Amino acid sequence: MKTVLITGGSRGIGRELVRAFSKNGYNVAFTYRSSETVAEELTNQTGALAIMADSRSESDVRSAVEATLSAYGRIDCLINNAAISSFSLFTDITLEDWNDMISVNLTGAFLYSKLVIPDMLKRKSGRIINITSMWGLVGASCEVHYSAAKAGLIGMTKALAKELGPSGITVNAIAPGVINTDMNERLSAEDRECLIDSTPLMRIGEVADVADAALFLAGEGASFITGDVLNVSGGYVI
Repeated sequence: MKTVLITGGSRGIGRELVRAFSKNGYNVAFTYRSSETVAEELTNQTGALAIMADSRSESDVRSAVEATLSAYGRIDCLINNAAISSFSLFTDITLEDWNDMISVNLTGAFLYSKLVIPDMLKRKSGRIINITSMWGLVGASCEVHYSAAKAGLIGMTKALAKELGPSGITVNAIAPGVINTDMNERLSAEDRECLIDSTPLMRIGEVADVADAALFLAGEGASFITGDVLNVSGGYVI
């Protein structure tokens, strides 16, 4: 049975990833930072291993990887999903805001990947899937720091894919569009309608749309795909 480690798995897209991979026969470990009750409920529902870990902390990341290896013996797939977001005019973004965004959304993926890859190298097999954003592809007004972090994740995906390809490890990214999650609940009804009107498929995406894409990239059908960014935006970005 294959094992997947999902970061930021207690809410939104991450929670659906935990459910989807559990249903599809994977051993699942997931991290959460503060939603302990929600994480416990998800564990009860799926049998997945919940690990409290802050992506900004190298020691927490190391403990999460070690706990997963201790429980399951291997990590076949890493999904770097943990992220934060915020809306701010560029002139209002502080250095602390910038560093925090980069730390969670980009450095966290670096830390998890760095610690998981040695085991994959030994087996000459593995999948890394980075959850980025369509704003990492085209940029978003009032989300410069978020867009920059997600664009960095795309660059990391492509470069790491070239480096790890000879070892049989694939590295891909998923760039979701507007998805029905807590993160997007702050959007006004007017903003949501504008986004729907700009989406050729004329709807907001669901977390299952992203989970299905991740299952594909983790599966055998994607064995010859690496360094790619799968655009799950309903055609918003073409």
